[in-house]
Amino acid sequence: QVQLVESGGGLVQAGGSLRLSCAASGRTFSAYAMGWFRQAPGKEREFLAAISWSAGTAYYADSVKGRFTISRDNAKNTVYLEMNSLKAEDTAVYYCAADKLRLGRSAASYDYWGQGTQVTVSS
Repeated sequence: QVQLVESGGGLVQAGGSLRLSCAASGRTFSAYAMGWFRQAPGKEREFLAAISWSAGTAYYADSVKGRFTISRDNAKNTVYLEMNSLKAEDTAVYYCAADKLRLGRSAASYDYWGQGTQVTVSS
């Protein structure tokens, strides 16, 4: 069982930056691949980035590649999403998720989810 709590969301101007954190409970955090997703009103949940348990592999959606960076610190049971050059279309609720079996892009493959943190980008 893994419990996830996101933080770091807020209101930022277009072109600005934010760093989201996702703190995990449980001693097996390092065994999970971790992902970040977002969901805007009226839209489906969108994959953003994923990182392997060892941090040796990371994937990004084309929409955020080059602007967002996923990282993790297994000693702190925390995964991060550094977001730069933010745009109004990045406005959404951002979620972290944990996947025991695979490093995937599909929300359906993730086993545990946080409650989400709101990111609002003003233009």
